[in-house]
Amino acid sequence: MFTLKRGAAALAAAVLVLSALTGIVCGGIPYASAAAAPVIVIDAGHGGIDAGVRGKQSGVKESDINLAIARTLYGKFTDAGFCAVLTRKSQAGLYGLPVKGFKLRDMQKRREIIKDCGADMVISVHQNFYPDGTRRGAQVFFKKGSESGKRLALCVQERLNAMPSAPESAQPLIGDYYMLQCTEAPSVIVECGFLSNAEDERLLLTEEYREDVAYAIFAGAVSYFT
Repeated sequence: MFTLKRGAAALAAAVLVLSALTGIVCGGIPYASAAAAPVIVIDAGHGGIDAGVRGKQSGVKESDINLAIARTLYGKFTDAGFCAVLTRKSQAGLYGLPVKGFKLRDMQKRREIIKDCGADMVISVHQNFYPDGTRRGAQVFFKKGSESGKRLALCVQERLNAMPSAPESAQPLIGDYYMLQCTEAPSVIVECGFLSNAEDERLLLTEEYREDVAYAIFAGAVSYFT
């Protein structure tokens, strides 16, 4: 199991929410309303007929692993006093009917949710795949030109790198992805592992490891604010 002090991170999150309630600016970002806790949008990538990539050994759907980690993240943020919002709450996609143009409609719906809730942070959960099955480990992406996104990516990547199972110290990368263009709030895409790698796939199939990954992401997000 991940060895970071979970109670300390939860306490830090509680302090953050108290600061927001009293009008203190955290992380250099003033909130629109001092009476509201920070809004964290958690996006489980893919869904429905869009399974994403599949595990090379088990055939597990990326969309299912994304949802499992996103739900765990949601619980951690809400327990700590944040206002957490899931873009996708079930295995279904957000596109309506599975007809032509479904992928764009799905992405547009996610953007609509992010804008309507006034997100202070967006975390999009995904899994990676690469023809070379030796590549493994978590990788965080941020939008080019976004200093807040880069800071968030560094915080999250640092926590993921600290996991005992991390193969090496990865650095966050610039990503040209739709989900990173949906808001000016700090946003990241977290590729939690490679489903093309046997070890990553084995770990991601376990609830214990998904819990550890979710906690690392959560702790990184809290450290961004604090």
